[in-house]
Amino acid sequence: MKIAIPVSSKEQDGAVAASFGRAAYFLVHDETTGLQTILENPAAQNTGGAGIQAAQVLVDSGVGTLLTPQCGNNAAKVLHTAGLKLYKTDSNLSARDNLKAFQQNTLEELVEIHAGYHYGH
Repeated sequence: MKIAIPVSSKEQDGAVAASFGRAAYFLVHDETTGLQTILENPAAQNTGGAGIQAAQVLVDSGVGTLLTPQCGNNAAKVLHTAGLKLYKTDSNLSARDNLKAFQQNTLEELVEIHAGYHYGH
């Protein structure tokens, strides 16, 4: 399984980006191989539809879980349809530490989505 986290820089110890769709990059961790890669977000500078395009990039990359502080309605629909799980990041932790928190089952599912879409249970 691949886990993605929106990040502002290419540093693996960097901060989690505040916006999913407009994040410059995604830190992608492959649980099977243990490899971490940085994926550029081609939607970061879009004037519209950034969340949808960013979501599709993750789906096409085989990501199964997204750790993010928030997610918009349209992006959440794309992610939900593709079967991705969403978890809310801890704003006090770096991207790497949020990944560790997820692996230790201490992050909560992200169910409150912008514009009223309810994700999850």
